[in-house]
Amino acid sequence: MERIPELVAELVDLKMDVLVAGVSPAALAASKATRTIPIVMVAADPVGLGLVASLARPGGNVTGLSYFNEAIVGKRLELLKELVTGLTRAAVLRNPMQAVHATFWHETELAARKLGLTLQPLDVRAPEDFELAFAAAIHGNAQALIAFDDPLTVAYRPRIVTLAASSRLPAMYGLREFPDDGGLISYGPNFTDLFRRAATYVDKILKGAKPADLPVEQPTKFELVINRKTANALGLTVPPTLLASADEVIE
Repeated sequence: MERIPELVAELVDLKMDVLVAGVSPAALAASKATRTIPIVMVAADPVGLGLVASLARPGGNVTGLSYFNEAIVGKRLELLKELVTGLTRAAVLRNPMQAVHATFWHETELAARKLGLTLQPLDVRAPEDFELAFAAAIHGNAQALIAFDDPLTVAYRPRIVTLAASSRLPAMYGLREFPDDGGLISYGPNFTDLFRRAATYVDKILKGAKPADLPVEQPTKFELVINRKTANALGLTVPPTLLASADEVIE
């Protein structure tokens, strides 16, 4: 991730017609590097990060799609509470180096209060922090875990999934790749759909549209994926209503 600014600078020097930024740090680096080259982003909370003035009127050289929606946070907690009987305390894996995680945490706190849940923050900045974070979760009597979307957690998801299993912590993730790799459950936007829609922005810009005039769109497709094998290993019975609403159940 630390190489992003230099890579963006290289692309700006090459005078690209459009830059596509697939994660929030890349979008931030690109917006700092150029105010003239159009940038199409797939990022979280673009207004909060200062990438656009508003979703309806971006106002600068950045537009695209936001994958963050306040309702997603509450839904993840609701699903986790439905799956883990008697859940009152959940640990939250977050990265203080990611500016958007402050927004994620705020929204998660609001949702937790409504559901009567206590949250335990677990800060991870580097791979070596994962073991300490899970040890802190166990010491803090956490009954479940939520992992915020982050390039670090995505890159090291096999380790996180393994630690969650060995710690016997039912874990909720934002990306379907986690249950694919043995994680318990994920709920979030369909990123394949988001990137396909990002291509339409590139097309419009190359045909003369200005980013400032193209409203930022939010997710329209969401996925709930449950790994039933992992649930069984944790001694959890997945409610029939949850199974029925899942987009995919991994047996």
